[in-house]
Amino acid sequence: MRAPAFWQTRGWQSDLLEPFGLLVSALARRRHRHATAFDPGVPVICIGNLTVGGQGKTPVVLDLAKRLTNAGRRPAILSRGYKGCLSGVRVDPAQHSNTDVGDEPLLLAEIAPTYVDPDRAASARLAVADCADCLLMDDGFQNPGLKKHLSFVVVDGGSGFGNGLVIPAGPLRENPRDGLARADAVILIGEDRLGLLSRLEAVRPVLRARLVPRPIDLSGPIVAFAGIGRPGKFFDSLRSMTANMVDTIPFDDHHPYDDADWRKLQALAKTHGARLVTTAKDYVRLRADWKSEVAVLTVDLDWSHPDSLMSLLERVL
Repeated sequence: MRAPAFWQTRGWQSDLLEPFGLLVSALARRRHRHATAFDPGVPVICIGNLTVGGQGKTPVVLDLAKRLTNAGRRPAILSRGYKGCLSGVRVDPAQHSNTDVGDEPLLLAEIAPTYVDPDRAASARLAVADCADCLLMDDGFQNPGLKKHLSFVVVDGGSGFGNGLVIPAGPLRENPRDGLARADAVILIGEDRLGLLSRLEAVRPVLRARLVPRPIDLSGPIVAFAGIGRPGKFFDSLRSMTANMVDTIPFDDHHPYDDADWRKLQALAKTHGARLVTTAKDYVRLRADWKSEVAVLTVDLDWSHPDSLMSLLERVL
């Protein structure tokens, strides 16, 4: 799904749909009010957001998994396995494909044991049985079925909360006031282009971080393609690295690449005498025999105050 334009700026479409968004908000509040959360007996750290996709959760989860492992902990990652057909399994990148478990779990499993199941309590039981001593919940902030000991809400400094309305009128999964009330801290990713910092700091501690691309050979013409929440964010990263992009091809988030897509991308690259470049999440969705023709831009998180992050983690660990 590609986000409609009116999710960023209010218009007649969002005004027409706003009553449905109010209903979604009310149902979300009721769900949390009446839920019974399962406590797995180890700390659960949730990395979620208030909007649909494209905020930067996956880099945060990867970063925290590395930090916890380096600190001597045994973290496991819990994922819904979006668009995967399997559940109740530990992800094995050597055996599973993105159609089995989804694209993000394949990336996460390279860093720490990763379990996919829409039932987060069930995957927590599996992880603890495999000796995990802390759990990173990838997304699931709106899921009340698993007790959370520390909750981060990730916010992109460039897109924020869109038009401020709840699905289907806007990109929000719930009312921001309700969501922030359940959060322990906000992670603001990238430049604060919308003046969000002061508003967020008024209600919750805010950690600042930015995405830093790893070095990659970008010489010569490039055709960039991406099927993520905000493809433009990826294209902007390449521009900031002075890449000579002759074409940019956006796809829907989690787009399953087929033969027709690949022929189109190959044709564009041949026409421009260019190389193909994509994101790590898109790369795992490509067929194995295509990957040699595609370069991958990966990113790391650079925290403004990493000690503040570690203090929050140590509070629950």
